[in-house]
Amino acid sequence: MTRASPSTQQPSARRPTVVLLLWLALAFCLAVLFIQSSFTSPSAPRARTLESPDQPSAEASRLDLDSDQVRELSGFQSRVQQCVASRGLGLTADIVDHCKLVLKFPEGTNSTWYNAQFKFFEKLKYEYDVCETILLWEQYRNMTTVLTREYLDVRPDGWLDYAPKRIAQLGAKKCYNRTLCEELLSILLPARPPFHPRQFATCAVVGNSGDLLKTEFGQEIDAHDAVFRDNEAPVNKKYAKYVGLKRDFRLVVRGAARNMAPILKGSSDEALIIKSLTHKEINAVIKELPNPVYLFQGIVLRRGAKGTGMKSVELALSMCDIVDIYGFTVDPGYTEWTRYFSAPRKGHNPLQGRAYYQLLECLGIIRIHSPMRAQRVEDWSDVPSRDEIRRAHAAAFRLKRRETGQADEPGPFSNCKVWGTVDPDYGPVSGTSDMSETRRNSNYSKWELLPLESLRSEAQEHHAQMGGVSLYKMDGNKLDDLVCVRHNRSSG
Repeated sequence: MTRASPSTQQPSARRPTVVLLLWLALAFCLAVLFIQSSFTSPSAPRARTLESPDQPSAEASRLDLDSDQVRELSGFQSRVQQCVASRGLGLTADIVDHCKLVLKFPEGTNSTWYNAQFKFFEKLKYEYDVCETILLWEQYRNMTTVLTREYLDVRPDGWLDYAPKRIAQLGAKKCYNRTLCEELLSILLPARPPFHPRQFATCAVVGNSGDLLKTEFGQEIDAHDAVFRDNEAPVNKKYAKYVGLKRDFRLVVRGAARNMAPILKGSSDEALIIKSLTHKEINAVIKELPNPVYLFQGIVLRRGAKGTGMKSVELALSMCDIVDIYGFTVDPGYTEWTRYFSAPRKGHNPLQGRAYYQLLECLGIIRIHSPMRAQRVEDWSDVPSRDEIRRAHAAAFRLKRRETGQADEPGPFSNCKVWGTVDPDYGPVSGTSDMSETRRNSNYSKWELLPLESLRSEAQEHHAQMGGVSLYKMDGNKLDDLVCVRHNRSSG
């Protein structure tokens, strides 16, 4: 048997290697073509943007959120954007996604307000989360914003931990001596809420800005069902045509509370709400006043506007259907905190505050009245309607609950973290045994002793819908930490 020469064996030995290389090259080409087709094929799915309210965002797809909710919020963002363009006096709103937008001041705005605390001049643009904002402020419509005895009783460690935070110069961080804390708080601590949601149809919140002297709002302010004022702001004939004469509520810091007697001048028509703390010196003044006096329910919220004026808006929204604000706006060149009754002084950051108030107006929370709007036509058609706000609130609520893994059914008690029950007839109205005769005869029947039947029908309907439950904020700016109090009569 003869052997084949090496030259005749070589082609057959190389054949498997060549075939393998051809298969590898073909596979590589097919892979390249597949990758290219995934980018260029007309049938390939395209990334969706939030430019159109008809399409949910890529972020929403990633989070597997309900496209209808994102679409609803995107459409609402467009309405807010249009409102800012129409009413914002040069401000513009840039939409980031279905929840976030940025409010910008026009170029050339005078940013000369220096923040000494953080060492920078005021910014000309501010980012806001519309979903969080609408959830927070719509919550205020159902809440109680006055500190009560029932709140301290129901809140876990309310007397031990929370009560001392409302008393200055107590000398302790906890109320180990509850009797002492009750003594210091009782003069301004009603047993139950003295005011009701929807109690008034229209309310005016009057700030202290010097802009009030540019337009005569007095009669318009007095035409409201209730008027809210701040600190030492005078109410007299000298300023009547600018700020009116009606007086129902006055929110004061503790420094101003010491000086209330000469401001009130014996009028018992105005209820006082102290914004921060009480102490023995304030209590001594209260005992001589004919006015009901309460503590604001002290919520610290980190947001775009601060000060007593913002707290007055919170207070008003918890009692009023429509909240009109006066004396809050400033022009883009604002550099001083002007007041209608005194010399200018440094104060809050004006641009950030103005941007936040504009956002609130375009969310349907407040209505801004300002001399900066030359033609004051009472047309609010460019502000989202209550129905649009209701739908946006429901969508924001469901997205929020989905993100936190909670049930997505909205309801008035969905954010109740703590529940408690009290007898609606329990406890005295606020006061102490050593009050003056003037205070003993205070007109509390105007406030605390109002029977439900005497309230407007909207307030009665809200009370029935809530089953007589009072909602209070617990702490901070969390949305799901309400203290909820049932009012059930005891069997006796």
